[in-house]
Amino acid sequence: MSQASLHGRWTVSSSDDDDDEDIPPSGTTAPKPRRSPSPVPEPTPLEVKAEPVRTPVSSSLTIGSEARQSAARNQLNPVKFENSPSLAGKRKKEASDGSGWALSDSDEDDEVKNDRQVNPPKQAPPNGERKKAKMESERPPSPHGRLYYIDEPDNFFESSVPCLNDTYRFYLNKVTGLDRKYNSGALHIRDILSPLFGTLKESVQFNYCFDIPWMVKQFPPEFRHCPVLIVHGDKREAKARLLQQGQPFPHVRFCQAKLDIAFGTHHTKMMLLWYEEGFRVVILTSNLIRADWYQKTQGMWMSPLFPRLPEGSSASSGESPTFFKRDLLEYLASYRAPELEDWIQRIKEHDLSETRVYLVASMPGRYVGADMERWGHLRLRKLLHEHTDPIPGEERWPVIGQFSSIGSMGADKTKWLAGEFQRTLTTLGKSSLRPDPPMYLLYPSVEDVRLSLEGYPAGGSLPYSIQTAQKQIWLHSYFHRWKAGRTGRSHAMPHIKTYMRVSPDFTQLAWFLVTSANLSKAAWGALEKNNTQIMVRSYELGVLYVPSAFNMKTFPVDTNPFPASSPTSGFPVPFDLPPTSYTSKDQPWIWNIPYSQEPDTHGNIWVPS
Repeated sequence: MSQASLHGRWTVSSSDDDDDEDIPPSGTTAPKPRRSPSPVPEPTPLEVKAEPVRTPVSSSLTIGSEARQSAARNQLNPVKFENSPSLAGKRKKEASDGSGWALSDSDEDDEVKNDRQVNPPKQAPPNGERKKAKMESERPPSPHGRLYYIDEPDNFFESSVPCLNDTYRFYLNKVTGLDRKYNSGALHIRDILSPLFGTLKESVQFNYCFDIPWMVKQFPPEFRHCPVLIVHGDKREAKARLLQQGQPFPHVRFCQAKLDIAFGTHHTKMMLLWYEEGFRVVILTSNLIRADWYQKTQGMWMSPLFPRLPEGSSASSGESPTFFKRDLLEYLASYRAPELEDWIQRIKEHDLSETRVYLVASMPGRYVGADMERWGHLRLRKLLHEHTDPIPGEERWPVIGQFSSIGSMGADKTKWLAGEFQRTLTTLGKSSLRPDPPMYLLYPSVEDVRLSLEGYPAGGSLPYSIQTAQKQIWLHSYFHRWKAGRTGRSHAMPHIKTYMRVSPDFTQLAWFLVTSANLSKAAWGALEKNNTQIMVRSYELGVLYVPSAFNMKTFPVDTNPFPASSPTSGFPVPFDLPPTSYTSKDQPWIWNIPYSQEPDTHGNIWVPS
């Protein structure tokens, strides 16, 4: 089956045409694209076939997706680009830092299971430092400068509270290799857990992907043995590997989120931090693995420090105008997990009244009647209907979506994107007007990934598969490049997910959402039974900013968010506006096909295994 467009032509075997046939049974290893013995120019059309299922190999790491496995293997054993055909297929033998974490999570296509096995990472040789030095000397000059190759410098982790934007409390992560000014006001996980933000007593970490030993090291020494509860969605072998990671750390406990609908994931990323001084919530886009905090663009909302309520306060005390406390308690209660009961009680005992954002969550299930508006994109639609106002000329106000993974949208745009999701994103107040404004979808091109700080392995956290892409080439006409020069992050591939409505001149925002939810029906939900029911597969969590909660009519866009200095009324949009559309030569990044004609910034090519 072959399809062509301005953004690529691919051929896949007929066995890939049926979504259901793409999904291996539970506990099996997914079919893999065949490894090319040497990097050769891709044929046109490109054929991607699957190998027979192999016996899974156990691993001590929890790498939950096929995309993650592929990138882990490619980063541990990158294929070196050489002009000589006889040398082109040789793999460099140097190992990475030995962690095996080559990429971040990603909410995946509906067709991809989240509990597949992976080959164990290779250990660094005894003379690893010498090998590393050799690898550095063999690298080609980076177009971004030498600093893009280094690890975090000694002064990377701040020793004082960074300059924070207290107006919106929306922050980007620190990125190794950037000019220092582009990290000012940004946060690393060590900053978040620093004693400068409170004297930590206990915490909960909700996430999709974990490296427990790495996570423990991010806590400062004085908090390193404070109790930590891990909320995850792993099952069977993946769960066993996660529990094995936690065995050396008796202060780490686990809570398994229920996933009763096939192909759903526990994709929520949240920290609950309980201090001697109070309580804090952090909702973010990063997994708890080093790669997500190294050279990727991530975002987060960090709450104020919520003080404890006086003894004897009523059940309704400490509520915010956005009903954040009520909604957070409802979200936690929906897990139906005894391990969270103490945390639900602690939140009830604190004053969350300073919160100015709305909670937008997805919870797996099928919902009818009034419950349809509790979760997913119908929850977002309800909030936009109730808490925004119509804008003159709103039919010219574009919608922008930005994400790191793409699910199956259907045969044409009417199946879900325009027929359902776009209606949510274009809701403004109680107006009956249903405009059809422009929609810009920001997703990295092949060239964006190739020239990124990480090179091709960054594409392992952008798991858009050939099997899905070839069925929805119509979607690619919406695509725009990842450009973030204004924030200094054009070459730090995005794992952040944001959605917004912006004025025609790109200077004002009608609303802004940062979330864990990628562009997929699994994340946002899809209507069923003649629109009388919505089905949601995954756990997701984000926060919605609307101007009315900040006593504004619109949010002005901050045209120069870095270096951060003093509080500003401008919103720090994490990419450049206006968006840059794909040209006829641009192709969206597809993670499971080879790219061997040009090397990346590290001199390697991409040959999925």
